[in-house]
Amino acid sequence: MGILRWDKLLLPLRLGKEEDLPETEMPGRTHFQRDYDRLIFSSPFRRLQNKTQVFPLPGSVFVHNRLTHSLEVASVGRSMGSMVVDKLHDPHTKDIHQLYLEIPTIVSTACLAHDLGNPPFGHSGEDAIRHFFIQHSAKFENKLTTSELLDLTQFEGNANSFRLLTNNFKGRRIGGFGLSYATMAALVKYPWESAQGTAKKKFGFFQADKAIFAQIMAATGLVNNNNYYRHPLVYLMEAADDICYNIMDLEDAHKLGIISTQRIMELLLAFFPETMNSNIRHRIDTTLKLVTDKNEQVAYLRAMVINKLVKECSTSFIDHLPQIMDGQPIDGLMKKFAGANEGRDDHHF
Repeated sequence: MGILRWDKLLLPLRLGKEEDLPETEMPGRTHFQRDYDRLIFSSPFRRLQNKTQVFPLPGSVFVHNRLTHSLEVASVGRSMGSMVVDKLHDPHTKDIHQLYLEIPTIVSTACLAHDLGNPPFGHSGEDAIRHFFIQHSAKFENKLTTSELLDLTQFEGNANSFRLLTNNFKGRRIGGFGLSYATMAALVKYPWESAQGTAKKKFGFFQADKAIFAQIMAATGLVNNNNYYRHPLVYLMEAADDICYNIMDLEDAHKLGIISTQRIMELLLAFFPETMNSNIRHRIDTTLKLVTDKNEQVAYLRAMVINKLVKECSTSFIDHLPQIMDGQPIDGLMKKFAGANEGRDDHHF
């Protein structure tokens, strides 16, 4: 059975409305679909359109910003979640827990939210915030605890996403966005605090949010003797981010002339060696002969690569599920493709 249980992991309990469970669902709209909708219509989500992804916004060429990136990650995450649901039950008996059907929506919602706390300029923005508080740490030593100061000198966008979604800022409803416990737990890639994160470079929550973090993790069964486990669906959200971060940004680099057509074709075709599956490679080669526009060729190959990676990561998730449900950490689902993943320290390439 394992340590973790799906009935807790997929808990629809909502922050700030714990006493209302079971809350009446709207016809045709589940608790988790409401989570998704709340994010889509929120101001913090819309603000992502003014944050760059990798390349500065050039004006004449449409490249990704954080908003379009998050929407694409959500789409990939939903597909991956759907494939996992298909594999979680016996196709002959159709015996499936009703909550399993919510997995695609939970993963997709966590994907929407994964970059909400990132400052402008991404990792460079994080570095700037860290640098400021390191340079001026003496001013805060008598006002903050050692752990609180470490939250700032090691500032982390992932922890800021958790804070943004759960904090009762002025004018905000109790419980922040009021998202479900399952969705919030599925967002936390690094279930430890900054003091532990110094060795791991990342952490998942600030000291100010420690109590609510512990509350969510306890309710979803992700804690044992003060040790926190990753929510299984975090692996799907993380893989969806990795896929989009790499493949879509390659396409942007091609549009901007940073990578030549020949080079990007080589990189994308490498996912489909001729010895792997002759039928797939034949279909690709035939399509590339019919499509003559270089950008359309790249777009076609990009779609094929993403489709392959979604299938591979879904299969890897199911293969490792016994370990995951036993609370054992595993390598990211994109580990098989880690040759290009050495430049990033948060499971991205």
